[in-house]
Amino acid sequence: MTLQAPIDLQEWFGSIDIYLFDQLLKGRLVPGMRVLDAGCGSGRNLIYFLKSGYEVFAVDESEQAIERLRELAAKLAPHLPQENFKTDGVERMHFGDTEFDVVLSSAVLHFASDDLHWKAMLEEMWRVLKPGGIFFARLASTIGIEDQVRLIEGRRYRLPDGSDRFLVDAEMLHSVSNELGGEFLEPIKTTVVENMRAMTTWVLRK
Repeated sequence: MTLQAPIDLQEWFGSIDIYLFDQLLKGRLVPGMRVLDAGCGSGRNLIYFLKSGYEVFAVDESEQAIERLRELAAKLAPHLPQENFKTDGVERMHFGDTEFDVVLSSAVLHFASDDLHWKAMLEEMWRVLKPGGIFFARLASTIGIEDQVRLIEGRRYRLPDGSDRFLVDAEMLHSVSNELGGEFLEPIKTTVVENMRAMTTWVLRK
């Protein structure tokens, strides 16, 4: 029997969010889909998508982050236009309605300044998502650490790690999902990290 060399997971997937990787394992995200990473940073969640035949788009407010992503895309997916990667705020993206099969929002929504900002970002991501498309979000929440956080104002809290974040809870996510008309593809899942912060996974089909 000939043994094959093991796949270099780091090379193929980089530092992809483990719960986004779970969506890949479940076969929900397949090559050929149009994927938007809204608030992409330098593209840590996009390495696999760039390598594997997806139509990748991304926005971030940081010009430096977009420049790094364009350099990465030029190496991994040179066929993709550099214009796919834009310096844009998530709440005011320059894309048409219902353009994407998948919208990713990883560690973005909890940086909202207030309720209006949070809602504007969410509604904009929902606007550009196709009917039947998948919305994947990872965001900070109060779930599991309710007695560890200190309210500042509205939904902004001071976390035990010293950071200030806009935090959701399960009731809010269910209410907003109903308002959007979204279907839960996963139950809400939350990871509590050393009682310092809680990160929640929220996956909907439009």
